[in-house]
Amino acid sequence: MTAPGLTSPRRAAVVGHPVAHSLSPLLHGTAYAALGLDGWRYDRLDVLPEDLPALLASLDDGWAGLSVTMPHKHALLDLVDHVDPLARVVGAANTVLLQPGRTRPQLVALNTDVHGLVTALAEGLGTADRADGRRGVVLGGGATAASALAGLAQLGVTEADVVVRSPGRAGALLRAAERMGLHPHLRAWSTATDLLPAADVVVSTLPAHGADELAQALAAAAVPCRGVLLDCAYDPRPTALGTAWSAVGGTAVGGERMLLHQAVEQVRLMTGRPAPLAVMDDALTRHLVGTGA
Repeated sequence: MTAPGLTSPRRAAVVGHPVAHSLSPLLHGTAYAALGLDGWRYDRLDVLPEDLPALLASLDDGWAGLSVTMPHKHALLDLVDHVDPLARVVGAANTVLLQPGRTRPQLVALNTDVHGLVTALAEGLGTADRADGRRGVVLGGGATAASALAGLAQLGVTEADVVVRSPGRAGALLRAAERMGLHPHLRAWSTATDLLPAADVVVSTLPAHGADELAQALAAAAVPCRGVLLDCAYDPRPTALGTAWSAVGGTAVGGERMLLHQAVEQVRLMTGRPAPLAVMDDALTRHLVGTGA
């Protein structure tokens, strides 16, 4: 993938609805400063779904790329010139990279969520940074759940359960799993407390507080959990689920680790330079501690 040139100021932004809460400007802005990219700027763009096509059509050579968040991760695939194979298989993208074109920039959609998820889970797994032959559980059935399945496959998980509240709405996720060559078991939400103690790797893709009742049930059951949990939510930090998981013996990884590592990969793609991981990590940690998140 060819990165944009660095000789002139460039723009980038996070695009979604809403985006006021996004920490992407902090991470990318910190990276640009550390890399000496004077004049580069990174903004928040609150864009409704119906306005996304016009925004993408307006991008010119002054743009390096976009970070794309909900609710645009699925729709983006049909609005760009090229889709990276991983994003196509997952069925969702969180990154747009601008490439030189004959008359206008070419828009390429990519998925760095999988990279962020895999790297965050590897931190939790420690020296055994793979999960070959182990059992995984994904909580939730949206775009991030598809990235979670792809990440578990990259880590070597061979059997996975997907636990959802509305099985009838999981069709897109199951189609994505089929494209990956995976055959997860779709489970009703009521089975979660029975499945989690036996899981080696768990990824919760639920929104903030979406797993609070499950956390209470785990705490009440007091059944030991031995696996690694990545809760993709990071506000509050730790989440109720992460706290309950640690209390029953598991290893909990906060969603801020996935956020960090997916942003590190975006910076690399947009600038063509290795991202300053340690500096970005420090800035994120300081912000979260300072805000009490």
